[in-house]
Amino acid sequence: MAAAMALRPSFSPTKIPVRHLSYRPVTVPVLPTLRYRISCSSGEKVDAAEVAVERVATGLKILEKEEERVNWWKNGLPQRYKLIGATSLAFVICNMDKVNLSIAIIPMSHQFGWNSSTAGLVQSSFFWGYALSQLPGGWLAKLFGGRKVLEIGVLVWSLATAFVPVVAGFMPLLVLSRVLVGIGEGVSPSAATDLIARTIPLAERSRAVAVVFGGLSIGSVLGLLLAPEIIQDYGWESVFYVFGVVGIVWCLIFELVKENQSLVSGEELFGINGDITPSISSAEKPLDKSAKELGNSLKEVPWKAFFKSEAVWAMIYAHFCGSWGHYTCLSWLPTFFSEELNLNLTEAAWVSILPSLGSIIITSIAAPLADNLISSGIETTKVRKICQTIAFMSPAAFMTLSSLDLGLPHWETVAFLTSGLALSSFALSGLYCTHQDISREYASILLGITNTVGAIPGIVGVALTGYLLDSTHSWSLSLFAPSIFFYLTGTVVWLKFASSEPQTFRD
Repeated sequence: MAAAMALRPSFSPTKIPVRHLSYRPVTVPVLPTLRYRISCSSGEKVDAAEVAVERVATGLKILEKEEERVNWWKNGLPQRYKLIGATSLAFVICNMDKVNLSIAIIPMSHQFGWNSSTAGLVQSSFFWGYALSQLPGGWLAKLFGGRKVLEIGVLVWSLATAFVPVVAGFMPLLVLSRVLVGIGEGVSPSAATDLIARTIPLAERSRAVAVVFGGLSIGSVLGLLLAPEIIQDYGWESVFYVFGVVGIVWCLIFELVKENQSLVSGEELFGINGDITPSISSAEKPLDKSAKELGNSLKEVPWKAFFKSEAVWAMIYAHFCGSWGHYTCLSWLPTFFSEELNLNLTEAAWVSILPSLGSIIITSIAAPLADNLISSGIETTKVRKICQTIAFMSPAAFMTLSSLDLGLPHWETVAFLTSGLALSSFALSGLYCTHQDISREYASILLGITNTVGAIPGIVGVALTGYLLDSTHSWSLSLFAPSIFFYLTGTVVWLKFASSEPQTFRD
C-alpha cells in the first residue's frame, strides 16, 4: 500500500507565462497550492506520469482547436474546400452540357427528320470521345496535376458545345462536335479524382467525392429545367450557346481559386494503414516536359500490376454495369416520358429531373453515413460493398416493377424509376471512392481505366436502345431489361472481388 505523509504545507502564489503558436504571451495566475511529499511505488509513478502527459496533450488540442477557429474567421474556408467546391461546379456544368442534347434531340429530330436509330447515333457520339479520353486523362492528371487537366477539359467541351448549332445540319461535323464534348468531359473525372486523392483525408473522402460527383446530379436538374424553357423561348440552338458560354465563364473564375494547398499529411490522407509516401502537389508539376520524359512517365505506370488485381477487375465491371443503367436512362428517359406518358417537352423534362433531385438527397445521406461508419472502426471494404450493393439492387428492383405490365398508373411508374435511380447514388460512397482507397498515387489512372470501360455503355447501350426500340417497340425490352441484367451481375462480382485495401501495384 502506498503511504502518504503530509509535511509542512507551503503556499506558492505564482504566475506562469504561456506562449502558444500565434498567441501573444500572457500570464496565467495560479491559486495557492499545498505541497506534499508522497511515497509511492514505481508503477504508480508511471501511471501518474501518463495521466500528466494526457492532460497536457488535451490542453494542446483545445488550444489548437481555438487557433483553427481564429484562423477560420481570419482566412475563410481552407483552400482544399474552395478547390473541391469549384470542381463540383465544373461537374454541374458538365452534366448540363451532357443532358442538353437529350432535350434538344426531340425538336432536332423533327427538324432534320431523324428516326430513333439516328437520334441514338447522335447521342452516343458523345461517348466515343468520352471513352477515348479516359486513360489519357488519368495519365495527364498524374503527370501535370488534376487542376490543369480540368481547366483544359472544361474549355474544350464548352467551345465544342457552342459549335453544335453551327454544324447541326451536317452529320459528320455534328458527330465530331459531340465527340469533342465527350473528350473534354472525359478527362474531368480523372482530374477530380487526382485532386481528391492528393488533398482530402480518408475521413472526409466520401463527402468530398459526393460533393464533386454530386455536381453531376445538380447539373442534370439544372439542365433539364433550363433547357426546355430556353428552347421554347429562343429555339433549340440557343441552349447550346448559353451552356457553352457558362463553361467559358467558369474557366475565367477558376483562375481566381488559388492552389496554395495546405496538403494534409500522408497519415491523414490514407488513414492508419496506407502508404504515406509524400506526393507532389499538382500546382508544383511543370508543364514543360520533353517527349522523352512523357514517354518514360508512361512506362513507369504499373499497367500489368493493375490487371493482375481482382479488386481492379471488380471496379472495371461494376463501372460498366452502373454506367449502362445510368447512361441509357439519362439519354432516353425524356423520350420515354414524352411518348409513354404523353407529356409535352417541358412536362417530360420536369419529370426527368426527379431522379436527379432524389440523387442529391440520397447523396447527402449516404456520404456522411459512409464516413461515419469508417470513422467508427468498420472496415472500409465492408462499407464500400454495402453502399455499392444498395446502388445496384435498388434500381434493379424498381426497374423490374416498372417493366412488368401491372396496370400501374403513370405516376407510380415515375415514382419507381425515381426511387431506383436516386438510390443508385450510393455508388458515390462505394465504387467511386475505391480508386482513392486502394492507391492515392494511381487513383486518377485507375479511374481512367474503369471509366474507359464505363463509357462503352454510352456508345453501345444508348445506340442499341434506339435500335431495339425501333425493332421491338417495347421500352421494357429495349431500356429496362439490359440494365436489370447488368445491375444484378455487377452486384455479384462486386461482393465477391471488391476491396479497398491499399495496394502498392508493383510489376
